[in-house]
Amino acid sequence: MTKVLVVEDVPSEMALISSLLRESGYTVIEALGAKEALEKVSQHKPDVVVTDVVMPEMSGFELCRALKKNAETEKLPVVVCSSKNQELDRLWAMKQGADAYVTKPFTREDLLRALKSVVV
Repeated sequence: MTKVLVVEDVPSEMALISSLLRESGYTVIEALGAKEALEKVSQHKPDVVVTDVVMPEMSGFELCRALKKNAETEKLPVVVCSSKNQELDRLWAMKQGADAYVTKPFTREDLLRALKSVVV
């Protein structure tokens, strides 16, 4: 089973994303922020990271950059899941190393399509 690390600081959003993924057969690990996510990446070795952008302390963009700069995690796919829906936000995410971008609100199909596009 594919292991997904979900990084989201809003509990209701975390619950929604996690339940959609579990119902679709994914193993889900949760982190309430980017700093916690960095710890969980080394502990659990997820196959993909789904991250929000706007979070306290460290943004999803910063998380993405940190993962892509580290030799151990540079190949780890990152899906940005954000309410920021401008083309500039999407371009900036890709420039930070994001592999896919999903805007909120999203459907189950949007999320699963993004995951399937980055996880072989």
